[in-house]
Amino acid sequence: MKGSIISFLTFVLLMLPAGMKGSDLSDTAMINRQITAGFKNLSAKGDLSKSKACIDSALNLCKRLDINAPAMLNLLSAEYYFATADYRNALDYARKSMDISESEGNDRVKTLTLLFLGKFSFRTGSFKESINYYDQGIASAKKFEFKGLIPKALNGQAQVFKAIDDYDSYRSRLAMMIETSMAEKDTFSLSEGLYLLGTVYSEKLRNFELCDSLLRKCYSISKLKDDVFHMALAQANMGWNFYLSKMYDSSIICYERSLKYSLPVNNYSAASNAYGNLGTIYRDIDKPEKSLAYFKRSIEMATKINDIYNLQWVYKDMSDLYLKMKDTASAYNTFVRHKKYSDEYLLKTSTQGLSDARLGYETDSHRKEIELLSVKLKNQKLMMYGYTGLIIFVLVIFFLLYRGSKLKATRSISEMNTTISELKQSNLRQQMNPHFIFNTLNSIQYYMYQNDKLATNNYLTKFTSLMRKVLDNSQHTSVTIKDEMEALNLYLELESLRFKEKFSYQISIDEEIDPLMFRIPTMLIQPYVENSICHGLMPGEEKGLLKIELKLEMDHISCIIEDNGIGRDEAQKRKSMLGTNHNSLGTQIVASRLDLVNSLYGTSLKTIYTDLKNESGEPSGTKVEIHIPIIT
Repeated sequence: MKGSIISFLTFVLLMLPAGMKGSDLSDTAMINRQITAGFKNLSAKGDLSKSKACIDSALNLCKRLDINAPAMLNLLSAEYYFATADYRNALDYARKSMDISESEGNDRVKTLTLLFLGKFSFRTGSFKESINYYDQGIASAKKFEFKGLIPKALNGQAQVFKAIDDYDSYRSRLAMMIETSMAEKDTFSLSEGLYLLGTVYSEKLRNFELCDSLLRKCYSISKLKDDVFHMALAQANMGWNFYLSKMYDSSIICYERSLKYSLPVNNYSAASNAYGNLGTIYRDIDKPEKSLAYFKRSIEMATKINDIYNLQWVYKDMSDLYLKMKDTASAYNTFVRHKKYSDEYLLKTSTQGLSDARLGYETDSHRKEIELLSVKLKNQKLMMYGYTGLIIFVLVIFFLLYRGSKLKATRSISEMNTTISELKQSNLRQQMNPHFIFNTLNSIQYYMYQNDKLATNNYLTKFTSLMRKVLDNSQHTSVTIKDEMEALNLYLELESLRFKEKFSYQISIDEEIDPLMFRIPTMLIQPYVENSICHGLMPGEEKGLLKIELKLEMDHISCIIEDNGIGRDEAQKRKSMLGTNHNSLGTQIVASRLDLVNSLYGTSLKTIYTDLKNESGEPSGTKVEIHIPIIT
């Protein structure tokens, strides 16, 4: 029943664990305060999460003090798990509370635990055991003269008999509850008993005079104690009693009084009930506009706390009103909402075990019933997990299909871009090869003019080998470093012959580079070497030296081409004097090829030029560093 936890908190006397001395008393007082706060938060308007926090804090204090959790803390845990429908844990903690209270001789906590077990057994359908536990609690409370507990036990027994339609026993227990409450001067329990007994005479055991008398007594006693909770309920049920006797004016007065008490304290459930019944009354006396206004206010109140009981019957009465007004569309819509909340209400009552109450009356063992309930709850959780898993599985499949289509489209675009890049590279190689051949043929022509048959023959032999190598390499986007170096070496031999050995050259490859495994873009290095020879070494007066070095870096191969020529500034001046300000076509093509290689392999490779200086600060050559992607 509402308010039952708060009503007996003032009677709870917490017992100190044995052996507490000196400074331990303050910690024990903190444990007791946490327990009291935990019970308070288990009330109808309490916060269950705060109650759990109080339990955890108290348990931590017990652990720090190296003491067992007191019986009342175990009872609080049982109440918490009962409120969260974790019945197995609720029963376990109740048994611990019983064992500890019996071993310590804490008769009050033992009595409270018996009342909890009575409530627990009722909820789980073990009605015989529930009655027995309540009887034991009543006997214990009488023996030790504990005030405030017997009315609670009698109320609990009354609810058991009501659940199995034993209304004679129900009325007798409520009568005993009223008598005991008067003897103990427990006005809250007295009002509750009068209200419940009066209510049963309003409809189930219809007796207008007896109902009115009991509810008026409930209202009068509640008013003396300013118990607005029972004042609102008593007036509401008095209104219902008048309504059933078609005394509509008196019924309206009672419901308006009920609103007067329920609205200021935000008792939305009572307010919703009163507004809804006022709507029904005005519907019956043919005042549809006023009726609709009250129905809507009722729905507004019920929605605040999701009161599905009031929502389901108010929508049904609204639907009937709309039918009476021949507004079939509104009648249909409100009936659909009635059906929704009606189904929710039936589901809620069935999950609490009340709809199957009679089936549990003759059960053999409380333990078996708890296990059965746990299995049902487990199956519900498994079904929920199953549906959740199915939804997640469908979403994952949808995501994978969507991602697959996106990857396929991206792959197609990537393959297309790769093909375009390879075609561009091929086109650039075709531009570069004629340029190189043109320069080489100029050299052959030079020897022929000199009428040097031996040199011409030697040059043609090397040129033929070089052309074969170049033509072979040109068929591929990339070649092994071995093939590229062989072609480059032939080229350098030809250039050395052409310029009468005016320069020497050195080629070195890092030991970590496997010439047969690592590959580089075809004809990438040769244009830079040609540029060094023609514009750096040849204009110089002394014999030149050309160094070519390949080193393996973290993410690329570094190709360093270094000469001791006249330097870039001097070469540019000479070009200006000769009027040839064009840039090397070969190096321009290679720069374009590097951009395409970056696009093709997702790299950010580049060419770095460095002007070398001697100790006097004069130009002493040029160093070119090319970052080549690692291709295997």
